[in-house]
Amino acid sequence: MDLLLLSRLQFALTIAFHYIFPPLSIGLGIILVIMEGTYLKTGNPLYQQMTRFWVKIFGLIFAIGVASGIVMEFQFGTNWSTYSRYVGDVFGSALAAEGIFAFFLESGFLAILLFGWNRVSPKWHFFSTIMVALGAHFSAIWIIVANSWQQTPAGYHIVGEGLSARAEIVDFWQLVFNPSTIDRLTHTYMGAWQAGAFFVLSVSAFYLLKKKYQDFAKASIKIALIIAVFASLMQLVTGHSSASTLADTQPAKLAAFEAHYPESAPAPLYLFGWVDEDNETVILGPKIPGFLSYLVHGDASKPVTGLRAFSPDKRPPVNVVFQSYHAMVAIGMGLIAIALIGLFFWWRKILFETRWYLWALVLSVLGPQLGNQLGWLSAEVGRQPYIVYNLLLTADGLSKTVTAGEVITSLILFGIIYIFLFALFIYLLNEKIQHGPSEEDLIIKGHRA
Repeated sequence: MDLLLLSRLQFALTIAFHYIFPPLSIGLGIILVIMEGTYLKTGNPLYQQMTRFWVKIFGLIFAIGVASGIVMEFQFGTNWSTYSRYVGDVFGSALAAEGIFAFFLESGFLAILLFGWNRVSPKWHFFSTIMVALGAHFSAIWIIVANSWQQTPAGYHIVGEGLSARAEIVDFWQLVFNPSTIDRLTHTYMGAWQAGAFFVLSVSAFYLLKKKYQDFAKASIKIALIIAVFASLMQLVTGHSSASTLADTQPAKLAAFEAHYPESAPAPLYLFGWVDEDNETVILGPKIPGFLSYLVHGDASKPVTGLRAFSPDKRPPVNVVFQSYHAMVAIGMGLIAIALIGLFFWWRKILFETRWYLWALVLSVLGPQLGNQLGWLSAEVGRQPYIVYNLLLTADGLSKTVTAGEVITSLILFGIIYIFLFALFIYLLNEKIQHGPSEEDLIIKGHRA
């Protein structure tokens, strides 16, 4: 088999598995801060119980996230050594900042968050909760900075030639605030907040359906639903901003999102369809004429750069990008509908009695996870054939000594390990959910209401 395809599949497997957990950590971090802050303000022990329960879940997610994230770092040096040498100066500063300002902050206060309830004062514990949440958010900043630089390089110059060439940073702040950083960061944050909010909604709705821990579940739903509504609506805003930026920075990717082939013409927006790449058409694709042009330029008659402006070998795999992008948008719109229906039912005072809606909440936990994975797939495959946009081809970033057989072997082993690791995560998560919040969590020494 092809070494390039195998290496890309291996990295896709490891990062897709890892990306289940950081969004949950970021989203749950915000919810924990709100819950514990509400407890300190009101003195209601129910909010303390909520915080204690979700902290246990957070600890499990954090542990699996750390374990699955280490593998990716090693792959840079084993499978992608040419790429690592090329971007080493760029990524070195960003990933060092991530370790110093994010991981140490998050992990340093995590012990207090998990085990400090009757060992430190309530305010100090709340401060630790805030620091852990900030650490999770800071970690995303530096990872997004590094990845965004691959999409829209800035603040660099190239040193050396051929295989010895590498990018060297000349302006650190141009690296940090490259053209796509803010759009990608805000879009990622909203996806993470959705993941945390719909996770809490799912578990809490399950409790209501089983008529267990009802006061706990109702209070959790109210907090999570507000975050879900806000984050889901903001995804529209941040997504629109990201697409507008693509028109200038990565026009081939934007054209692939909507399978827009004419070199320069007003672009429609497809609701769905199947791309026939050989004939450069969309089959069975209902569309809104000029709507992509309107979203990008505010004018439906203005042209958008199409795929024919690029040679065939410089275009991304169009149908893969088209399908993943449209599936992501469909999921996003579905999550908006679920969140707004919940808000309406809350206003009508039927939120907790509408069983079909509670079942929808139970299943909704899958939505943000699928949306996040599909968004990542759209962004990364849409950058192809480049691993660093317009600078380094993906095929040129491979290690020169790794063989296809070695990659197949490690890919199979990773797959087996991840199956067992995910099964362990689901088992432990189910145990904690089935056990539910403990009565002992209501009153803790030093944290009495």
